[in-house]
Amino acid sequence: QAFLSSTTFCVKGDTPVTYVRAEYNGVILGDSLKIDVSSDGTVKYNFTTSFEYNCDGPNCLDDIAHKPLFLTVIEVLPKEKKQKEEKTVALGQAVVDLLPLLEGHCSFRATVPLHPVPGSPLESLRPDAKCGLEVSVSIQESLLSVSQLSGGNLLRVTLEAAYSVPEVFVPTGPQQNYMIGLQVPTVGEKEYPLIFKNGILKLGGEKEPIPRPKKWPISNILAPGAQNIPDSFIVGGPYEEEDGELNKTEDREFRIQAESIKKRIVWDLERRCYLDPLAVLSLQKRIAECRYWPVEITRVPVVTSTKGKSSKLDKGDDDGQIFFHGVAYVNIVPLLYPGVKRIRGAFRVFAYQDREVFGKTKCLFSILRDLGHQANLNKLGPVIAAAGSPHSKAIPSRNQKEDKMTKEKDVIRKVRMSTTLKSQGSDTAIETEATVCQNLEGQQYVDAGTFLVMEIELAKALVPKRLPEELASRVREMLPARPQLPRRSAGAKKAVEDYHNQITSIAGAILDEYHELFGKQMVDGGVIDHHTLEEQKCQLNYELNSSGKYFAFKEQLKANPPFSTVVASPTFTGCEQLRLFAHEAEVNEDYDLASVYYQERLARDRQIVQHWLDYGAFCLLMEENIKAQECFREALSLNPSHLHSLLLCGIIAVMMEHYEEAEIFFEDATCLEPSNILSWTLLGLFYEIQENDIRVEMAFHEANKLLKARLAKEKNIAEAAEGGKKLYSLSATVLRPVTSPQEDTLLELFIVLNPLWGLVPDEAPDGSPKVQPDSVEPVVTIQHYLCVPICTVHGEHSACLSQRRLHVIPFLHAGSRTVVGMSMAGVSFITMPVCGFLFQFVHRALAHELLCQQEGPSCEYYLVLAQTHSLKKDFSKAEECLREAIQIDYLNPNVWAQKGHLCYLSGNLSEAKECYERTISFVADASEMHFVYLRLGSIYLKEKEYDKAKYTYMLACKKSSSCLTWLGVGIACYRLKEMTEAEDALSEANALNNNNAEVWAYLALVCMQVSRQLEAEQSYKYALKLELKNEELLQEIQEVQRMVGFGNPSF
Repeated sequence: QAFLSSTTFCVKGDTPVTYVRAEYNGVILGDSLKIDVSSDGTVKYNFTTSFEYNCDGPNCLDDIAHKPLFLTVIEVLPKEKKQKEEKTVALGQAVVDLLPLLEGHCSFRATVPLHPVPGSPLESLRPDAKCGLEVSVSIQESLLSVSQLSGGNLLRVTLEAAYSVPEVFVPTGPQQNYMIGLQVPTVGEKEYPLIFKNGILKLGGEKEPIPRPKKWPISNILAPGAQNIPDSFIVGGPYEEEDGELNKTEDREFRIQAESIKKRIVWDLERRCYLDPLAVLSLQKRIAECRYWPVEITRVPVVTSTKGKSSKLDKGDDDGQIFFHGVAYVNIVPLLYPGVKRIRGAFRVFAYQDREVFGKTKCLFSILRDLGHQANLNKLGPVIAAAGSPHSKAIPSRNQKEDKMTKEKDVIRKVRMSTTLKSQGSDTAIETEATVCQNLEGQQYVDAGTFLVMEIELAKALVPKRLPEELASRVREMLPARPQLPRRSAGAKKAVEDYHNQITSIAGAILDEYHELFGKQMVDGGVIDHHTLEEQKCQLNYELNSSGKYFAFKEQLKANPPFSTVVASPTFTGCEQLRLFAHEAEVNEDYDLASVYYQERLARDRQIVQHWLDYGAFCLLMEENIKAQECFREALSLNPSHLHSLLLCGIIAVMMEHYEEAEIFFEDATCLEPSNILSWTLLGLFYEIQENDIRVEMAFHEANKLLKARLAKEKNIAEAAEGGKKLYSLSATVLRPVTSPQEDTLLELFIVLNPLWGLVPDEAPDGSPKVQPDSVEPVVTIQHYLCVPICTVHGEHSACLSQRRLHVIPFLHAGSRTVVGMSMAGVSFITMPVCGFLFQFVHRALAHELLCQQEGPSCEYYLVLAQTHSLKKDFSKAEECLREAIQIDYLNPNVWAQKGHLCYLSGNLSEAKECYERTISFVADASEMHFVYLRLGSIYLKEKEYDKAKYTYMLACKKSSSCLTWLGVGIACYRLKEMTEAEDALSEANALNNNNAEVWAYLALVCMQVSRQLEAEQSYKYALKLELKNEELLQEIQEVQRMVGFGNPSF
């Protein structure tokens, strides 16, 4: 039923008579009754019509997808005198989109606007006077089965325009038909064509409006307004967010000029294609086998014929010649990315060459040249603008059509003959052959810089993406809730209480012995004289000793002491200082002590995520992967939204070959923070290990897109800061533009893996750790990414990457708002056994970086490579890499620090000293100065340069005091005979860690020098109890003891 409603109806006559004509797929379905328009401007037509659906012929699913139902309102003009036949005039045309029938609906109602036909009285209506038709569409049963609804898909191809076309394209002269053709895979090996015709050549001068409506791929539409698809628009978008080519910063100016002032051909057509489940599988297979679709472009003269004559083309000349034949290669691999339904971008147009097209797309025939000859293309010229059906017009299978196979073989044979002639013939023959094969007209597209802008969209993603809720649920399943451990009374208070109870018990036993000897002579208020008490005490002692009970009571007390005989743990200033001490213990390979520090942090507060991550990293160092996994998962259970906990759980899952779990963790990380570059980069490296090339490309593409957006934002901030007051100091190094999908993102291999070794929270302006609520995610700054958690063979720290290439956010100098005191926070290190698997991430990232380098490897590349060689104990290769890094960036403090570590470990102390001295002489510090100071100070002590040693260790104490730094100061002062300062420094060291045997040893030396016998003997006793391993120091103590005559309790 159709109803016409209008506020005003300005037509000839007082009571105009109208009727509705329905048309579908070029066939008139019928006319309604002729009805007078009522006084209020409405007409009830009550008109019903229908057409037959044919799954294999006309009116198939594909036709329903892209061909609308036309309803034309026609007015019957009053008859004039002597007029035999009545005259009619079309007033307007409405378009009904039948797409809801492909979405599972059996009926729908719609109010469609009635667009005026040119010259119609409806054109003169006021803007607020809208005409429309109320239409109801219904079918007896659903066109699609349940399996078709779930497994089928709808493909939309939108062709917007071709920009910067050759200058020879002019609107004057013979009429030309500008066409675009592409092939869509369908069931089996069949493919069906999509041909977009009747492109409009424009001279340029202004940009196409945005947004603008998409048009139906139909040409026989009377009303111009009816050509627009309802609620479907071309919206454009930033060039950087496009999926095609010409989307880089350097292409922006060219795109703007091409889309505004240069010639272009505009189509703005949307072609829909229904794909049944088998066609969807075929499409997926086609994309996986060949990443590019060839999209051909050509210009064909419009063929006209007169009565009694026909042109040569109309007679069926089968040469298949077309003009200005070009091709664009559209990368459709993103449609296989999880959750991706749409790609849009600009694609360069190249000259069509058979060999090149076959090499990139595996297509052996041209849709415009071989399948749609010039005459055939123009026969339908003004009728349709796009053709093709996956059911009725599919290209026959190449296996089933011998004639098509013959033509394809001819193409290959021609290509091979061309190659043979070029290799065997003379120079003249080669030139002739090249001239014949060259597509000179198509080359003009390349010279002009022509590119197509088009969009390909699916109703449903080919590869579904797991929802964030599903990923979060899967993560929770892998983190089963554990019951709370029963509370047990422990600690110093409980120990004292137990000791007191034991004393009470023994006292009661002694009292019982007293009563057995002397009876209960004690009465209330009675007094026993002192002499009697002494006699009883002597007799009681005699009885206890003679019976052995005294020894039993003594042993009972010794078995339950209030404190252990081990030196008590010192009182630390905070958990971050514990973190530093653990770090130093790892460097010194004292893993038992490091474990004590990490466990002490957990004992203080088990609810801090970072404590579990640090302890988990230490467990990896000890090759305790299961325990590390438990730590990381415990951290994740405390905060399921903690990004780095998710990444660490993914990494440890990969190490344990639990790849399905690893993928869930990494995917959840990207869903948790879609704009996080680290998450996407790690996901890409994981997929590369899995050899999933499409997912690799997807992850790296997303990471690179985010990186470029961040770089652009940083550049704007830096430019703005130059014009005004700078809030913070930016690195003076110029950011290098990104020129390839993986560039700059993948070099940060250690940056990506950095959370594995403990990210630290921001510091407050006074340098103290910033206190944050448990519910608030700690802010992680660039320093976290810059701190390279890699050690040399003996656990030493490697210098971090230079700030020049670390484009996550601008590097901030020391003293700025977000800089973290890395010496206070510390960085865990990984030794060779643990890094063995993680080298997979390292080497893959470095390989990508090397491929992306257009100007050769960078300083940072060689620096990271040197670190990996150091971990493998290949010092010679590490030295070669550092030599190359120094040649590229001579003023990089990180390179000199790393070289110093390498020389130190190799035993070349003189060169190590030079490198360390050069490192501390730079204005900017290296990423980790703590061990530079420690090792340089130790070298000074060995070379007896005690003044320099004292100064160096004092610098270390100023930046990050620890037991080792104060010990170095104490040793230097002792050698300088500054006993008071030496004692103060050693006391500071002892306060920070009273389990260090060397501290007690030097305290013994100082006490003997100042003649304090008791303290000297106690210090010496503790040095021996803590198993002092420095034989030279122990020998020195014994010599001083012999010289002063005291200091050893055994004398």
